[in-house]
Amino acid sequence: METVQSQEQVAAGAFSAFARFVLCGGGVGIASSFAVTAVASWIPWVLANALITVVSTLLATELHARFTFGAGGRATRRQHAQSAGSAAAAYAVTCTAMLVLQQLVAAPGAALEQVIYLSASALAGIARFVVLRLVVFARNHAHAATTVRTAHPVHATVARTSAPTGPAELCRAA
Repeated sequence: METVQSQEQVAAGAFSAFARFVLCGGGVGIASSFAVTAVASWIPWVLANALITVVSTLLATELHARFTFGAGGRATRRQHAQSAGSAAAAYAVTCTAMLVLQQLVAAPGAALEQVIYLSASALAGIARFVVLRLVVFARNHAHAATTVRTAHPVHATVARTSAPTGPAELCRAA
């Protein structure tokens, strides 16, 4: 009975985390699309996209650390690096999907391109969620649990029936 309840709690926690992941990541993604357009009016689009991608990945990682995965604090440098790696992998998946589409269909319409891009983005997003939950932010939960358990020093007492009588016994007692 407890195992079933435990599994249900884990599933509910994963679903809640995924909903927060979609809200935080999706919100940052939508804001990024507007930001790229605005910044591209001052600098070349390729540079604007690169700049906004870096900034949005940093922002999304902070949001995921604080809200999505319940870490409650700032993301570490390691988490930022791992998150950037997963974002780069997701970017590669969507680029590959679009390149494959271009190879398979001579002149794909805008609707087909959107279907392929959004499908690849959704699959990459699900994979990214799994990586962030199980790898990037999982260590933080394990570390926090260890810290809580070891935060208070454990004092050991040794009962002695008699005091050491000489230097040799004193050395053995230590």
